[in-house]
Amino acid sequence: MSGFLYSIALQLKLDIRSRSLLVTCYIVPLIFFLLMGGIFTSVMPEMKTTLTQSMTVMSVSMGAFIGLPPSLTETYSGDIKKVYKANGVPLYCGVLAMFISAFVHLMIMSLILLLLAPAVFGAAVPGSLPHYFAALAVYIAVSLGIGCVLGLTVKSQSKLTMAAQLIFLPSIMLSGILFPADLLPDFLKTAGKLFPAPGGYACMLNDGLRPENLWYMLLLLCLAAFLCAILLKKQSAA
Repeated sequence: MSGFLYSIALQLKLDIRSRSLLVTCYIVPLIFFLLMGGIFTSVMPEMKTTLTQSMTVMSVSMGAFIGLPPSLTETYSGDIKKVYKANGVPLYCGVLAMFISAFVHLMIMSLILLLLAPAVFGAAVPGSLPHYFAALAVYIAVSLGIGCVLGLTVKSQSKLTMAAQLIFLPSIMLSGILFPADLLPDFLKTAGKLFPAPGGYACMLNDGLRPENLWYMLLLLCLAAFLCAILLKKQSAA
């Protein structure tokens, strides 16, 4: 147990020094927030009521789908995996350490957005902060679960970048956070519901943490955990 906690602490230190994590989890989301937040609240002042939730969904999605998978691919497609196996360290320890570290960073970024949105753009504060953070934790976990599946499945960094964008962009564009989903054709609205962002966004809205919004998120989380277990078992046998 102490070894596992040490690996989490070590991963947190490594992530703090990581330029790619700094860019995907902090710098780009903040730039996007400052630019798009100003545009949205000027063109559509009513978006102040949901600005915090929409920018948080975008930031979490970027960190989970674009920031986390390359680290996993590098670890489990190279020499680090051999070090794990040579020292008898279970392969799941690396995944869990990266998952928890990324979870902490995304939660910190979300807290920064929660504090900045009302101060900079006069955005509304979520009605119930405990419900908001509970929904946020679920969405971060689901998104990171999908990111782990990506990182363990795709072995090439170039292919991984393409696969991550194929999940990130539709998830954001079809979620209703950039513009009302009602403006989309019916088939795109249906396709958008397959991604986690619409469910996460709905859960984070006031009174949104309800079974009809939550069940699909939990299903995706269980599916991602199941696929990660299978992929790690194959990695161990290889």
